[in-house]
Amino acid sequence: MDFQELYQQKLITPAQAVKLVKSGDWVDYGWCTNHPVALDKALAARKDELTDVKVRGGVTMWMPEICKAEDAGEHFTWNAWHMSGIDRQIAAKGMGYFIPMRYSELPRFYRECVSVDVAMLQVTPMDTHGNFSYALAASHLQAMLAKAKHVILEVNENLPWVNGLTGSEINIRDVDYVVEGENPPVAQLGAGGAPSEVDIAVANLIMPEIPDGACLQLGIGGMPNLVGSMIAQSDLKDLGVHTEMYVDAFVDIARAGKINGSKKTLDRGRQVYAFAAGTEKLYEYIDRNPDVMAAPVEYTNDVRMLAQLDNFISINNAIDLDLFGQVNAESAGIRHISGTGGQLDFVMGAYLSNGGKSFICMSSTVTGKDGTVKSRILPTLTPGAIVTDSRTTVQYLVTEYGIVNMKGASTWERAERIISIAHPDFREELIASAEKMHIWRKSNKR
Repeated sequence: MDFQELYQQKLITPAQAVKLVKSGDWVDYGWCTNHPVALDKALAARKDELTDVKVRGGVTMWMPEICKAEDAGEHFTWNAWHMSGIDRQIAAKGMGYFIPMRYSELPRFYRECVSVDVAMLQVTPMDTHGNFSYALAASHLQAMLAKAKHVILEVNENLPWVNGLTGSEINIRDVDYVVEGENPPVAQLGAGGAPSEVDIAVANLIMPEIPDGACLQLGIGGMPNLVGSMIAQSDLKDLGVHTEMYVDAFVDIARAGKINGSKKTLDRGRQVYAFAAGTEKLYEYIDRNPDVMAAPVEYTNDVRMLAQLDNFISINNAIDLDLFGQVNAESAGIRHISGTGGQLDFVMGAYLSNGGKSFICMSSTVTGKDGTVKSRILPTLTPGAIVTDSRTTVQYLVTEYGIVNMKGASTWERAERIISIAHPDFREELIASAEKMHIWRKSNKR
């Protein structure tokens, strides 16, 4: 088969391609750095011709053109699998909504639960075998494109080619149209500002818990990334990577000679992940790098797979938690911030791993816009807050005041341990609340 000839037959302009979209359709934009650019602009240009077009995306890194107009919500509805700051802005416009999920289930959702009329996303240029790489996000894209009635690829020469399992590429034979855009730079995700004293204190408590030969998962956020930076400067060795999101910290650890994957019980020698986002340093590192491997999220996040990885270490953030050990990592009351993502998958998988450990870390307090300092450890979660990790799944909880293990602890033991890592200014108040809820013993330390 002449793949180049087939490519030319399917090559059209973005304006021509988006004519496939009709009012009432479900349109998928892919995931994170794969969201379309030229096709998004072309679809936005058709705004006044369309109504009730429902678009899905996730971990959005720039404002879609279809969401920019003042009356955009009269024509398009945005649905996010995982909320970023951009997704929250879209929701604030009254046209954006969240789709609850455990990230590992997403491919199955496409196979069994949702419909896709048109899928459009960015990919790498085609290789000599007619394949396009999904680049930074294997994620759920194979299942999404298999379900789509129409598939449109937008080629971006700047996307890195990532080696991966089945489900990391698509062939020109399985595509309706190809468009060539403006080859915009790949969207970058910074590591944030300098770590605070609290971040450093939390990271220092986690570091002694990580053994040589550990397999690492780092969640999104400053604290997990700081732990990664500390690992890069540590004496740890023979580390492996099996993670949902690949971030800059893994590049630092690998370049410091700490990662070789020699102790991994699955995919020995490979750093495995579902999607990646970071700086140009990361994109250059993973481009055609045989040491890294993209894989569908139903593989990377499957609890049954994680349980087979010895000494699996999972490090994630939280927004707040209560005295029962329930963790909220995705909302401020009813205001949605992020999503469950893979956190629950990794909390459970790490605990099931031989020698594995799961850490939920956060600062003990937060300062509001009015300057008021509030405890992030609460008697009960704020009404409307989402329970990301149930009390029965949580293992280690960490603040700057300590690290405690919830496994095997009764309700009064949980309350005592959790209060011990709360800010001292709030402990008496929390003890009084625990007494009212009958989860505090008079003999407990005060």
